[in-house]
This record gives sequence, structure tokens and C-alpha cells, in this order.
Amino acid sequence: HHKAPHRNWMPGPDHLGTLDEGPINEPDTLLDTWEGRVAAGNQEMTIADHTWDFYDLKIGPLDESTLEGTDKWMLSVLDRLSEEERAAWNAAYAPRDAALRAAAATGDARARLRYQRYIKDYLRCVASIDDNVGRVLDWLDESGLADDTIVIYSSDQGFFLGEHGWYDKRFMYEPSLRLPLIVRWPGVIEPGSRDDHLVQNLDLAQTFLEIAAVEAPSSMQGSSLVPLLAGQRPLDWRQSIFYEYYEPMPHAVAAHRGIRTKRWKLMHFHELDAWELFDLDADPAEMVNLAGSPATADIEGRLRGELT
Repeated sequence: HHKAPHRNWMPGPDHLGTLDEGPINEPDTLLDTWEGRVAAGNQEMTIADHTWDFYDLKIGPLDESTLEGTDKWMLSVLDRLSEEERAAWNAAYAPRDAALRAAAATGDARARLRYQRYIKDYLRCVASIDDNVGRVLDWLDESGLADDTIVIYSSDQGFFLGEHGWYDKRFMYEPSLRLPLIVRWPGVIEPGSRDDHLVQNLDLAQTFLEIAAVEAPSSMQGSSLVPLLAGQRPLDWRQSIFYEYYEPMPHAVAAHRGIRTKRWKLMHFHELDAWELFDLDADPAEMVNLAGSPATADIEGRLRGELT
């Protein structure tokens, strides 16, 4: 686990100039209008309208006395930098700020420009993860421990990188629901192999216990991943997962519960009495809400029962 890209996405000094050479490709859903998805249209987490200019996007103010709210707090964040670090920061961001102000964009153009500022800072932070994971792996090699060490790379949740126009997380949509899980176990895992079983982060503790030959308490709800890591395909593996989100603020994401199978996802925003159903094979971007459609009534009924 690594905290580097947590908001407010301040790149380290080694990566202040990374990704300056051109634009990052936009997600196809950057300009989503959330048709047919009530809760998605009522959130407060768009890059275009719900990021702070200074705190989030690092657009330096022409007059610091005009700063308000979280933007004003950014001054105290920058005060942590040394004089040398602050000079490097200003040198990196001043020309970017000038170009952004010169564009004076509105509407879709504004969303696109703010996306570029957001995603580049986010990826500059992620570059530090690459650097430091590399340091760990290099140390294992140099210490002669690589062949006797299991390395697991994961995260606490996924994150919207412009999909549906958003940053942050919380929703059960795929960019937030899915998280990275990369495991290196010499002599057990086939290098470069992939597994498509439905796994969850609550499986990790069970996995560690089995590896350590410790019996897991019966109260634990996870399942050890050891058989999957060894290339097995257990017949009794879970066919669905449950999700719940219930924090009203920040970002105004409505409370919801849901169930996901390999192909289908059903979400219930219970405070809004709104249902959403997606065929992830046909619609991986989750743009077409099939809830209430006669063509998928049987699958929706089954998933509603299982969710209950």
C-alpha cells in the first residue's frame, strides 16, 4: 500500500517536470452527462466544477489575498517546502498557469483543460510509487531475499481518473470498485499469469495466515487466495461480491448497496429508491442503465433477491 497519490496530488521534486511533453489521452466518458443514472447526476466530484483551483489543480493565484476556503489552506501546505523546493515548484507551475489562464476555456474545453492538469499531477505522484516499489524490489535482489519473499501490491480502493468526468471514489462503478492486486511469489505463481476470480481485500488476511500455516478464525469472512495464486480454479469460489457505501459527505454521493458478478452489476440507491443494472460485458463503461428493462427482468429479479 502507498499513500503517494492521495489528494491533493502534489508531485515530489523528482517528478515536477514529468509528462510535460504533451496531453494525456482522455477517458471516453470524460464528458458524460449521466443520463439514466440519477445519483451520478447529483454528485459533487467533477474535475470541471468541484476541484479547487489552487489546492487541487495548483493554479497559483494572481493575488493570494483573494484565496478562500481550501484554496487558502494550500498556502500553509506550500509553507512546508524548503526555499529550494518552493523555487522548483514555482518554476514548474508558473508557465503552466499562464497557459491555462490564456486559454480562458469554458464548457467542455474547460473540463478537458482541467482534466489535463489533474491527471498529470496524479500520474506524477504515481511515478513516485513506481520509484519506491522499485527500491524495495531492488533491495530484495541485492539482499538475496527475492526468491524467498512474497510481494503483494494493492490499494485501499480504486479511483476515478476522469471517467464520468470525476475524481475521487465512493461510487460502485468500476473505476472505484476495482483495485490493483499484483502478486509475486517465486516458485508458486507463474510469472505474467492473470486470474479472473472475484477477489476482495478482505481475502488478504486469510491468505497471509495460510501462507504462515496459521489457522484462520471462523469469524473471518475472507477466502485465502493461495489456491488461485497456485493456478487452481476452485469449484466453490464465490460468484458475486457485495458492496455498500453510506457516508453522506463529502462529494454528495448517495448511499447505496450493490452486488457484482463477473458479468452483471446491480446497484440500489436506497435513499433515492433508484436502481441501476449494467451488463459489464456489453457496457464496461456503465453508460446504459438496464434497470426496469423487460429484456433483463429475469436477471434483475435474481440479483435483487441475492442482494437482499
